[in-house]
Amino acid sequence: METRGATRRQVGTSHADQGGPVPVNENQQTRIVVASAAEMIVERKIKLVTEQHTIDKPAVMEGFPMREWTIEVYILDQDGKEHPAKCFQKAVYNLHPSFEVPVQTFTEPPFRCRNEGWGEFEMTIDFFTTEKGGKSSVQHDLNFAAPQYENVHTIAFRNPSQALQQVLRETGPLPSDEERKKKTDGGKKKKSFDIEKIADGLVKLSEDDLLQVIQMIHDGKDDNTYIQNNIDAGEFSVDLYTLPDALLKNIWDYLVRANVVA
Repeated sequence: METRGATRRQVGTSHADQGGPVPVNENQQTRIVVASAAEMIVERKIKLVTEQHTIDKPAVMEGFPMREWTIEVYILDQDGKEHPAKCFQKAVYNLHPSFEVPVQTFTEPPFRCRNEGWGEFEMTIDFFTTEKGGKSSVQHDLNFAAPQYENVHTIAFRNPSQALQQVLRETGPLPSDEERKKKTDGGKKKKSFDIEKIADGLVKLSEDDLLQVIQMIHDGKDDNTYIQNNIDAGEFSVDLYTLPDALLKNIWDYLVRANVVA
């Protein structure tokens, strides 16, 4: 079961075990996500397409003609077909330090990097699923052996956000939440409160009420409670089935007072 509600503030849990209020970043939109505690790892293949050709410019190094080269990035589906790599918010190319701009960032698929030069070299390309996080890196060999060549790499997305999951579904199915739940705990213990109603009620809360519930979870959790904070994606995840009964009662009573459950 996955449900999400929206608030316009970032709720952090990096200091969740230290007590005190949950940190808030008011510049970040945040969602509370009711999710399974099981870890999800989604793998996808990306393709780097490199093209290069000589250009009519004076050689900088004798015996090495000047060339123009481009690199583009695509994500592959189950049939090996190319799709725009919308799963990434940006790609950062770390070129040879001799380039005037050795670190080049692109934010729109296919993240085309175009440059001129005379030498072959290896570079690192960093892909980010959010503005500041979710980084995956691949090594790429820029060479001039062929006018066009392709390289395929496997990228693992660990615990992707809800928004990223929707994008990844465009190129293939995701691991089943039910299967992950069974593998993790063999089924959930029956709770005294209707978890589905609590999840639905959370979606209906106002911004301030939602922040209050998140603070309640932060203060009332125990060692078995699953919470995860994806700061860059702006998501606070909680598995309601892992909350103590006393905390569930407090949340239920709060939702009743807010007139979002009955």
